[in-house]
Amino acid sequence: MLEIPNRILVAEDHRTTLHFLQRIIESWNFEVIAVEDGEAALNVLESDEAPPLAILDWMMPKLDGAKVCASIRQRSDQPYIYMMLLTALEKKRDVTAGLEAGADDYVSKPFDAEELHARIRAGQRVVKLERTHQRRVGELQRALADVKKLKQLLPICMYCKNIRDDRDYWRQIEEYIHTKTGADFSHGICPDCMEKVKAELERSGGISW
Repeated sequence: MLEIPNRILVAEDHRTTLHFLQRIIESWNFEVIAVEDGEAALNVLESDEAPPLAILDWMMPKLDGAKVCASIRQRSDQPYIYMMLLTALEKKRDVTAGLEAGADDYVSKPFDAEELHARIRAGQRVVKLERTHQRRVGELQRALADVKKLKQLLPICMYCKNIRDDRDYWRQIEEYIHTKTGADFSHGICPDCMEKVKAELERSGGISW
């Protein structure tokens, strides 16, 4: 089962609010990465160790929260990050602008702790679904690539049935397919071959059926 780490970025330029948010979110067993401006928030979210969740103050120095969201949504080379805007703006057009910029949710100031906790948990569920989807798409793409490889014209020995691979080595067909797809084989004998074997043994006088 896919596990989502309990890590969250909190970006807020008001230090008192930042420390309060950090303290209360840590009491919910989260590891909090705290920054005080939008540029620092973007650097964290673009890093290889980016947390799966982020709470971004809308009005921050250097970059506002909506611009951070927009920058992250332009990237397709990293796992999904669930981003919430923390804002005192409550007009419908402001909320709409934030969501269109790429935010998943917003929390109004002053915020209610229980509501914030519930929204964070909802964000975790969304991240888990998104990342599971991304993983399955990746698995499907790899499987299709393997099938495409097998559909290529393969040079095969007409006597021993070995296959010549792309490095010009001759390999048993079972080994070749296992290398390309990970598939393993169980060996048996088909009815037609069974009849041939029986006939050969009978002709040689080895076994009578």
